[in-house]
This record gives sequence, structure tokens and C-alpha cells, in this order.
Amino acid sequence: MGRYVIRRLLQMIPVFFGTTLLIFLMVNIMGDPVAGLCGDRQCDPATAAQLRKEFGLDKPVWQQYLTYMGNVFTGDFGTAFNGQPVTELMGEAFPVTIRLTIVAIFFEIVIGITLGVVTGLRRGRPVDTGVLLLTLVVIAVPTFVTGLIVQLLLGIKWGVIDPSVSSDARLDELIVPGLVLASVSLAYVTRLTRTSIAENSRSDYVRTAKAKGLPRGRVIRRHLLRNSLIPVVTFIGTDIGALMGGAIVTERIFNIHGVGYQLYQGILRQNTQTVVGFVTVLVIVFLLANLLVDLLYAVLDPRIRYA
Repeated sequence: MGRYVIRRLLQMIPVFFGTTLLIFLMVNIMGDPVAGLCGDRQCDPATAAQLRKEFGLDKPVWQQYLTYMGNVFTGDFGTAFNGQPVTELMGEAFPVTIRLTIVAIFFEIVIGITLGVVTGLRRGRPVDTGVLLLTLVVIAVPTFVTGLIVQLLLGIKWGVIDPSVSSDARLDELIVPGLVLASVSLAYVTRLTRTSIAENSRSDYVRTAKAKGLPRGRVIRRHLLRNSLIPVVTFIGTDIGALMGGAIVTERIFNIHGVGYQLYQGILRQNTQTVVGFVTVLVIVFLLANLLVDLLYAVLDPRIRYA
């Protein structure tokens, strides 16, 4: 197992550099960030030249990337155009989005897997049909529509929640936004778990366990569920990074100042340092989440061993 982890960590190095290079190049072709600094009025040549020199934009792109990566390994992600270090923005945004992601993942695991197991064991029955139709509706409706409807009904019309999350972004305030953020992924987890449970329930090892007289609950927990969760764990593991980076819509609707909010502001203002810095950290989150998923395979299925 240790050798496998070391090999996977080494494989992450070229992936990390390749991904960050692509992101850096894509962000730098979005437009002229100096023009965004000057607003609607065009900067005079002297001011534009000074700003480019100050932020290192007068150098070739490849040199900017090498300088940036060299600073990243020392913990310096650059300075935003407002003069605030990007690390300070990260310190404010990431804890909020991590709490929001934890709430969303919790709903995915508890509600999604529970509904998937129930419908998988009752395939073809009315409860199965009803849940399938419900998940199909959730997947078909865009997240911004779901968020706005929930905000309108629960926050404005009925007054159950505050329409906007406070600056503290307490965990109890993130329950409804977390459910909105997780809604589409929750539907996919439900359908994926249902399919996996229904397929594995007809497997030989399940029939053998039943023939031995094991209790139904133990057969489901120890044999059926563990093997059925492998594709679900894969989806949830890759979804962690997607939720953190894709929370722009949810955070905008509920006024949550997290990673999505900072990315939106960075793109809107063409703040390359902010965008590249946040996405660099999200790349690391993706890579570590995928490694964790691979290691969980051996926990769920004892037949899986890593050399």
C-alpha cells in the first residue's frame, strides 16, 4: 500500500504542473487585466506600463508561469489587484466553502445512499418509480432555478430561513444552501446506488449469504452495500472538488463569500492572480480526493489489493 501511495503521489506531479500550466494560459488569454483595473476609461500608456511592470505582466507568459510556480512553493500565491495577498482571500473563502461542501456531501451520503438502497431493493415498485421521477426532475432543473425558488419560498415568503447568509456563514445557515448545492449530485448518487444495489442483489455471493441463513440486514450491510458503494464512492470523491469549485451559483444566490464568490469576482475583474491561485488549490483538492477514493476501494472490497 505504501509503495502504491508513493507511486500515485509521483504521478500527481506532472498532472499538477500540466493542469496549472493550462489554467495559467487560459486565464492569461481572457483579456488584458490592466484594462480591467482602469475601469471604463482607458489607461494612459505610462500608467498601463507601470501596472504591467508592477504585477510582472510585461514578461513573457512562460516566464510569468515559472515565476508564479516558484512563488507557490514558498506559499506566495501573489497579490490581488486591490493590494490584498491572495493567501488572505483564501483564508477567508476556503473555510466557508469547506463548511458548505461538508454539508452538501453529508446530504449526498445520507439521503442519496439511503434512497438508492431503498429503491434498489424495491425495484419496479411504486416507491422506486416515484424516486426515479423525482431525481429526474431535480437533474433537469438548473441549480440557479432551484436556489432561487428555495430562497423565494423559504426565505422571503415563509420566513423559515434568512434569504442571505451572514458574513460568519455559520454551519446552521449553510444547511439549505448546502442542500441546494448538493441537489443534482444527490440525485445522481441516488440513481447510481439504486442501479448498483439492484445489479449486485442478483449476484452469487448475495445468494450464498442468504442460503447460509444470515439475517437480511447483515447481508445488505456486510455484503451487498459494501460492493455496491464502489462506484458511488468514486462519484462522491470526484464530486468534492467539483462542489468546491462549482459553488459559484449557490454562493451568489445566498450571498456566501466563499471560493465561488472569489472566483466570480476574479473573473469579472480579470484578476489573474486570484483566479489562478484559487484554481491551483482546487487542483490539489481534486488530486488528493482521487487518491483517497482509490485507497477506499480496498476498504470497501477486501479483494482489491495494491502492490
